[in-house]
Amino acid sequence: MLRPAGSLLCLGLGSVVRCAPGACQEATQRLTLGLRIRGVRCYSSGGVPSGPGQQGQVGKVHRIPGQYKPSQFDKKILLWTGRFKSMEEIPPEVPPEMIDAARNKARVKACYIMIGLTIIACFAVIASAKRAAERHESLTSWNLAKKAKWREEAALAAQAKAK
Repeated sequence: MLRPAGSLLCLGLGSVVRCAPGACQEATQRLTLGLRIRGVRCYSSGGVPSGPGQQGQVGKVHRIPGQYKPSQFDKKILLWTGRFKSMEEIPPEVPPEMIDAARNKARVKACYIMIGLTIIACFAVIASAKRAAERHESLTSWNLAKKAKWREEAALAAQAKAK
């Protein structure tokens, strides 16, 4: 938050304070102590406030609720991923981590199923194309036949209008 930069002291919030060349370290300590005294809390990585006057107190930490009521879809995912054997075994509230893990596992399973279906579809298209090649069918021949049919229909329509 506070760092000396030459003869300037950067406060970290966009503010810069000019100080004497050797006095930046002292100014940093004074400003840090002043911020703590005025009520700005400094937190450690554990989430417990650490400042003067709060050494022995443990601050209230807000947490995610420990239990989650699963929906019908969540229950189906829990069954499909193998967490529970039947719907009756699923408790009314489960930890959110269990739901997240089941959803991730279901995502992976769905991706594997889609990969498998794509590979099967590729082999089906290859087999179909080989059979069409044996019958001497191609997209070009289909297109030429379709255009010839359209020309005949257009000629018949023109003859009908001429009469």
